Amino acid sequence: MKVRIPKHREFIISIDDNEPKQEECWAKLQQILKDYEKEGKSVYTPSFIEDNEDKVKALQNEYNFTYTIELK
Repeated sequence: MKVRIPKHREFIISIDDNEPKQEECWAKLQQILKDYEKEGKSVYTPSFIEDNEDKVKALQNEYNFTYTIELK
């Protein structure tokens, strides 16, 4: 049996280990995913990046991290 998992784009987030609020930031990023799933969507939804990039950018301004978007 062969199964093809669709390619998708994903956020690659790098949070500095010295960031004092690293755990708080991670929890807020996880909450974005949970809220998205409550809408019946997943990270495989084609518009995942567009739907959530503004939220990630807002957190980026609050916490010091970098991110890229990669095709997997």
